[in-house]
Amino acid sequence: MILLQTVMDALNVGGLYAMMALGIGLIFGIMRLINFAHGELVMAGGYVIWLMGAYPEMLVIVGSLMAVIVLTLSVERAAFRPLRGSDPAVLLVASFAVSYFLQNLAVLFFGARPVAFTFLPDLARSIDLGGVRVPILQLFSMGLTVAALGGLVLMLKFTEIGIQLRAVAEDVVTARLSGINVNRVIAVAFVISAALAWVVSLVYSAQLGQLSPSMGVRPVVIAFVATILGGLGSLTGAALGGFAVGALTVLLDVLLPTELRVFREAFLFALVLAILLLRPQGLIRVRALQGRV
Repeated sequence: MILLQTVMDALNVGGLYAMMALGIGLIFGIMRLINFAHGELVMAGGYVIWLMGAYPEMLVIVGSLMAVIVLTLSVERAAFRPLRGSDPAVLLVASFAVSYFLQNLAVLFFGARPVAFTFLPDLARSIDLGGVRVPILQLFSMGLTVAALGGLVLMLKFTEIGIQLRAVAEDVVTARLSGINVNRVIAVAFVISAALAWVVSLVYSAQLGQLSPSMGVRPVVIAFVATILGGLGSLTGAALGGFAVGALTVLLDVLLPTELRVFREAFLFALVLAILLLRPQGLIRVRALQGRV
């Protein structure tokens, strides 16, 4: 029973990190942009759901998703498109600037203090599964993770826009010469990353039970670590890295003595560093990225 609970916890946490890592990895693959503002999309989604709490649930879901997508496209158009083609360091600084701008904007409108978050209260109940009490929220999270990751894989492999995304990620100049509308493809990549961030927002906010302007910082840092661990530039690696970091997090919770669990993330990053020292290129080697370096 303990093993079953541990496995489910690892899949749940790993799934959230995998979706965050995929959102980061997708934009990096297209633009070579490490978007640290991705965490603020998670924060924004939570606040929009909170603001729309009095409306019907389906309207809240659609409205909050659309709000996150609009925010993402606005950031891409205003901050990242004018800098396209700039040095990666410039793009990195721009992403930090956008991140802190959105955090402070949230403080301006909602205040710095956390606010209670409740959505779909039935998710707080638990059911018996093989003698283990499993929160419905955990099953809901795993279902959303499978649907989101599966949908992304199918789209990238079997749709025209998916093929174009992979072509632009491989070589943007050749893709443009082939007649691909690069601006459109990049916008689609940002929309997909926004949808992944919204899924994380819904689950992560419900798990925390509260919202704050800085709530996206921790998951985006861990997701970035997962992206590096999996292999920067590889979507498969990003997902694998997310699940690996999630599994390590849960295992440390189980194995560490109670008095050391407060330092869990220090142990987590030490393990990740040890893995990268043994395999600096990450779990999956990205040849296209190496060629550019």
